[in-house]
Amino acid sequence: MSKVLFVVPPYSSWGVEAIGTWPPLQIAYLAAAIEQSGHEARICDAMNTEGGTFETIRAAVADYCPDVVVAYDYLPVTGAISTAVVPAALKALALAKTVNPAITTFLGGPFPTFKYHELLRDPSGAVDIVLRGEAEATLPELMAALQNGPLDAVQGIAFLRDDTVIATELHPHIMDLDSIKPAWHLLDWDLYRYRIDPPGRMASVLTSRGCMMGCSFCSHRAFWRGDWRARTPEDVIEEVRLLVERYGVESITLIDPYPTNDRARWEHLLDLFIEAKLGVRLLMETRAEDIVRDEDLLPKYREAGVVHLYIGAEAGTDELLAALNKGNDVAAIAKAIRLAREHDIVTEASFIIGHPTETWASIDKTIAVAKRMNPDIAVFPVLTPMPFTPLFEEMKDRIRVFDYSKYNLSTPIIEPHAMTLEEVTIALGRCYMEFYATKIPEIQALPDGFKRRYLLSACKEMMAAYGKHFSHLGAKMPKMHPHMAGHP
Repeated sequence: MSKVLFVVPPYSSWGVEAIGTWPPLQIAYLAAAIEQSGHEARICDAMNTEGGTFETIRAAVADYCPDVVVAYDYLPVTGAISTAVVPAALKALALAKTVNPAITTFLGGPFPTFKYHELLRDPSGAVDIVLRGEAEATLPELMAALQNGPLDAVQGIAFLRDDTVIATELHPHIMDLDSIKPAWHLLDWDLYRYRIDPPGRMASVLTSRGCMMGCSFCSHRAFWRGDWRARTPEDVIEEVRLLVERYGVESITLIDPYPTNDRARWEHLLDLFIEAKLGVRLLMETRAEDIVRDEDLLPKYREAGVVHLYIGAEAGTDELLAALNKGNDVAAIAKAIRLAREHDIVTEASFIIGHPTETWASIDKTIAVAKRMNPDIAVFPVLTPMPFTPLFEEMKDRIRVFDYSKYNLSTPIIEPHAMTLEEVTIALGRCYMEFYATKIPEIQALPDGFKRRYLLSACKEMMAAYGKHFSHLGAKMPKMHPHMAGHP
């Protein structure tokens, strides 16, 4: 039996951590695979531990004395579009080797799946084996091979042999997703909190894996190889029941990239949530056209507990949506926001800025579109070419930043033809300032109730985080009226 330590290093995914702390779901799945294959697992989450640092990881390695240390590239609220964590993961794995050079290190996730050459040849020598693709079936085979060999027979890994990179065939996808469970018992549940009123313990759940859409800025299609697999609604409900009844979870984020793909299955899942009466709040993301498709189901969304719906608007023109290969249009996005609002579901929409064709005039147009669509919450991610996406190849000549820790959706990476990187940062602050200058008074005017308190709380957290981000530019975020923060 081997001892395996999973580490979540501290890193910045600005915007995500402003409103809550999410459990490392992907790591919990992998830890369960380790336990089920007869080994021992532990999770050290330095990202979400108050005051957590790399010293937290060093101390955990020294205390646990693991044979293997594993890190994973992920963004906890979307599942498979990170990269910013990679430098921190390399640092954490290198640190583990300073404690005990005999430790074997693994690094998995989207970036490692595609950029394994780069990681295996990193000067730090931090990574011994890269986990490529879905890893729950790979890990037990790999642990057995570490003891008995050879590594070549293990599907879904990459490693160095005699300074040559060896990459094995990817493991077939797990078709029965009900057969794998996260190791929820290994998490310290006091760490995971949603800060928005009413605050409470937070969990993440995947009801499906994969996405067949081709958005050029996202890794989901490539990482999941273009397929879509779903758990049975009954299995999802049993997991949610466990989270609520055993671990005291009050809010759950469904981090599927595309949970509503199969309408009949999705309606059945909503019906089961309604029947179960678990009282849990659901936050989720899906495509605008599915919200329009589900106009008649939206009362069920709300009754099932869906309180917050994230819609990737991404652009204010059909031309730019087409350039991003988004696969929908502005009319569908606007209608989806309106329909969700009519059913008292909090709407959050993202509007990407920083395309190579960006100008001050197009920034003004984006702000105007955001105001016209009028979601309850607007976010303005900076177009970020993850190094393994079609976008990276398309825009290679405009990329100016290669420090992956900055690939956090808030730092300009691409230099537009007509703007500097600093101007894009200034424009980002302007988007938030102008949208929320009109949005905050609108929220304040709402009748007292769940939605008003929820949105005031969200704005308080967001404005504090965004204010710090833009303060060096002299940008002034809209101020919360003193009594608004108390949610009268």
